[in-house]
This record gives sequence, C-alpha cells and structure tokens, in this order.
Amino acid sequence: METLAVVTVVVVGLLVGVELSVAAVVNPILDRLPDGVGLLGRVDGGRRLGRAMPFWYIGSVGLAGVWTVLAWSTPVLVAVALLLVGVVMSVALLVPINNRVIRWSAGERPADWARQIGRWDRLHRVRVAVIVAAFVLLVVAR
Repeated sequence: METLAVVTVVVVGLLVGVELSVAAVVNPILDRLPDGVGLLGRVDGGRRLGRAMPFWYIGSVGLAGVWTVLAWSTPVLVAVALLLVGVVMSVALLVPINNRVIRWSAGERPADWARQIGRWDRLHRVRVAVIVAAFVLLVVAR
C-alpha cells in the first residue's frame, strides 16, 4: 500500500507540476514573444503535451482508483473524483481548442485566434486548480 501511495503521489505531483508550469510560466512567456513566434511555441507544445497527457491523466486516475479500492480512503476518493473532473474538462473543453490550435501556423490562423487561446488559458487555470486540490488530498491521505 505504501508503494502504491508513493507512486500515485509522485505521478500526480509531476502531472500537476507540468500543468502548473504551462499555466504560470510557459504560456505567459510565449504570449510575450513577437506575434507568431509565441503561437508556434503553443502549436508545438500542444502537439507534444497532447500526445502525453491522455496517458498521464488516465494513469493518475487509475493509480488513485486502485488506491481507493484497496484502502478505502475518503480523501483519495475525492481526489479521484477531482482527477475525473480534470479529465472531463480536458476532453469536453480543452482538447477541442487544442486540436484547432495545433493546426495553425503563424501565417494561417483564424481571426479570433487570440480569443480561442485566451479561453483555453482560462479553462486550463481552472483545471490546474482542480488537479492541485486532488494532489493535496492525495498527499494528506498518504
């Protein structure tokens, strides 16, 4: 049980760290770059993270779910629910925007591209808050 708890906390903690760094560091830096350059960074980041994140989120939910089943813990159960909220937010709200963004180029982008990116950023910050809460519950439960 101890090993499962540690592995779960580490995997979810790394997920939170990456998502938090995107929200608080990477995207704000990209937004300050000259027009087009920052967008290309977002396109590349969207492609790279878009391939890894589904496995990372599902793996996090799976590990926390196994922990819940084996050790029935209310904080872990709530953490699983919050991680599932993060997955639903991703699939329903963030992935559709990301799938559009990764097809853009500096020269070919829709007129409302900045609005779409702004919406993604706002939704992403909410998702980060949700998974941070899940992470805190997992740490407390350990």
